[in-house]
Amino acid sequence: MQDESGVLTGAHFIDGDHACSEGAIAAGCRFVAGYPITPSTEVVERIAERFPFVGGVFIQMEDEIASSIAIQGAVWAGKKAMTVTSGPGFSLMMEHIGYAAMTETPCVFVNVQRAGPSTGLPTMPAQGDMMQARWGSHGDYGIIALCPNSPQECFDFTIKAFNLAEQFRVPVMLMMDECVGHMIERVVIPPPNEIKVFKRRYYRGKKKDFLPFKPEKDLVPPMIKAGDGYRFHVTGLTHDEKGYPSMTVGTQAKLVTRLSDKLKVNEDKIIEYREDGVESAELIVITYGITSRTAIPAIEQARKEGMKIGHLRLITAWPFPAKRIHELASKVKAFVVPELNLGQMVYEVERHAGSGVKVEPVSHAGGTVHDPKEIYTAIHRLMKG
Repeated sequence: MQDESGVLTGAHFIDGDHACSEGAIAAGCRFVAGYPITPSTEVVERIAERFPFVGGVFIQMEDEIASSIAIQGAVWAGKKAMTVTSGPGFSLMMEHIGYAAMTETPCVFVNVQRAGPSTGLPTMPAQGDMMQARWGSHGDYGIIALCPNSPQECFDFTIKAFNLAEQFRVPVMLMMDECVGHMIERVVIPPPNEIKVFKRRYYRGKKKDFLPFKPEKDLVPPMIKAGDGYRFHVTGLTHDEKGYPSMTVGTQAKLVTRLSDKLKVNEDKIIEYREDGVESAELIVITYGITSRTAIPAIEQARKEGMKIGHLRLITAWPFPAKRIHELASKVKAFVVPELNLGQMVYEVERHAGSGVKVEPVSHAGGTVHDPKEIYTAIHRLMKG
């Protein structure tokens, strides 16, 4: 069902890419810039089709570099904005992800992951961009990354991505993959008045007192937009609270520390995960994205055989739930970490679990999903060995 404003509601059978598009619209996104790249193209195709009905603007830019900076101009003009890409395009966007972090520009980067390196397998899934999402741009900064495992979550988490971007003024990544992007399932879109949308926090004080990068108690500054009569300067250079370049060690330390700390001090508001059977578990399987679905048959089989197996699914990959991993490490004999890469998030599990517990990767180079038997074999070996 589509109302007079062009917003869809009700139940729809759509793929994850299209669900992401509808989530962006529901979140209030009205500017998208992108460049076609498999397997993310369907997101912007749907956006291009739907935006005329909701008053949005979609621009196909000349490349991913242009796309990732165009959205930031739109944000400072007052719009919620998003770009969409995969693989090589995500690599090209890294400089502007750092720019968004440095300028505290709230925006969303959707990455429908495919197998790499380089051109790799354009039409096939992987989870090889997880470390790049966190550490791909140079310097010290913070981002948020979410991992949906279904079309419904592609809708829900796109809204969540925009809300987090606005709340903490950071770039937020939606780390999809080809399987999630292309699978078709039932997606329920609630009426707009039932969807929680975080409105941009604008400065309302006197113009003479305005400092565009002066943080509030949560370490996040309020925003303004171009054309409202405020004097402000936005730069990727190290800058003071007025926004002007300040090439001093003291300014660098103050600014970059805050960019990191504003996520650290708010981790309890950001980090989300799902747990199943972890309190009584002797072994816990840690998953994210599509792998959280392929691991379920392996976990169920092990439980049928009497093994005490828990399942911890990362909704928020970044910031990483370090405290929870550390807590669980004191209660179990092992973690099993299946990933569609040759080992990325498993290193974070090892780092925070400590040396007292075994951490077993179940690696896969991508191109398809795990055979659940691979995950079961790792569980069985650790439990019975």
